[in-house]
Amino acid sequence: MTTENPSKTAFKRIEIIDALRGFALAGIVICHVVENYLGSMPPAGFNEAVHQGLADDIVDGFIGFFLRGKFIALFSFLFGLSFFIQMDNGHKRGGYFGGRFLWRLLLLLGIGFVHSLFYRGDILTVYAFLGIFLIPFYKLPNKWVLGISALIFLGLGRFLVFLTTGGDPMFGGTEMNPSSPDLLAYYDTLKNGTLLDVFATNATEGHVDKAEFQYGVFGRGYFTFAFFLVGLYVGRMGFFKRLEENRKFIKKLLLYATIVMVLSFAAMAAAFASMGDNFTMKSWNAMIGLTAMDVGNVAMTLIYIALFALLYVKGKWQDRLNAFAAYGRMALTNYVAQSVLFTFFLFGWGLGFIGELRQLYTFLIALGFIALQMWFSSWWLKRFAYGPLEWLWRSLTFFKLYPLRKNG
Repeated sequence: MTTENPSKTAFKRIEIIDALRGFALAGIVICHVVENYLGSMPPAGFNEAVHQGLADDIVDGFIGFFLRGKFIALFSFLFGLSFFIQMDNGHKRGGYFGGRFLWRLLLLLGIGFVHSLFYRGDILTVYAFLGIFLIPFYKLPNKWVLGISALIFLGLGRFLVFLTTGGDPMFGGTEMNPSSPDLLAYYDTLKNGTLLDVFATNATEGHVDKAEFQYGVFGRGYFTFAFFLVGLYVGRMGFFKRLEENRKFIKKLLLYATIVMVLSFAAMAAAFASMGDNFTMKSWNAMIGLTAMDVGNVAMTLIYIALFALLYVKGKWQDRLNAFAAYGRMALTNYVAQSVLFTFFLFGWGLGFIGELRQLYTFLIALGFIALQMWFSSWWLKRFAYGPLEWLWRSLTFFKLYPLRKNG
């Protein structure tokens, strides 16, 4: 582990990265709130309870197409980009940041585990685990970084798992069936259990289910790691430092990504439609359909990045988009706070609104909460140098108690 002084050299933050991170976090919280922080497949009867009219169907369709899977991918891309920035800054200070980054990941694993007790769908523990495998890629040539990420996006991880398991679960866990007894028991714990009951199921079965979702045929973990690699590559390019120079490239990216998106979703529809009423995850058609969906989500994520970048270079839009910057600088604090507050609001150990509110209402509540957190983040960072969890994470990373209050 390195012993460089983190304050020896000051590095200017790239504000668009903070703004993009805040934008990604906003999309994530909308998905989680409308899903009632289940962190699993909804049980039988849940969808009927939260869909009470056309407005709910519109909200569900909007989230399903524009948000779900895309904003967590964007968040993962930014994790890989941040990895490069930290490693590069360490190199400029004359040291190697890999050991320190590994320690930083172990700290994130601890924060993520506590967070996962409240919310089974926690992503921090996944980032902490996968981030370990990111470290060796820092010194690999770009062709390897891009080549491996492309293979993963095209389904390499999923196909290898399917060849090995034939579509059977790798880790076991809750059956992906709305009427599964285990799923119904889990939902009953969320709706009627105590806080300790929720902690107990999330600390045990929750991590088994997460492992299956991340590393089984659904392959979310492989997808996430591929986005880490894309973020690393974009960091090497200095893409966000030269947006004006990259305008033509960004416009081409927008065009090509749109074409790929349309073709991928068409391939997904064809693959799933070919199965007719005999839909099963134990078939190559399903694997191809899932991979086509992943490629479409990759394309949509790139579209969001391109659109955000093109708007950002316009004066009036830059000011508007920078409203997300403080929210993004406190992403860790805001992400954890969202889960704690909303699980209290939704779960039985708190106010118990899970499955009681139609999706239109939870969507509007999510928008209001995002606005509140954006305001609070801006207010906080005018007075303090870091968000609370960001300050804790940084201080423990460098074994140094950083001043929290500005000019303190």
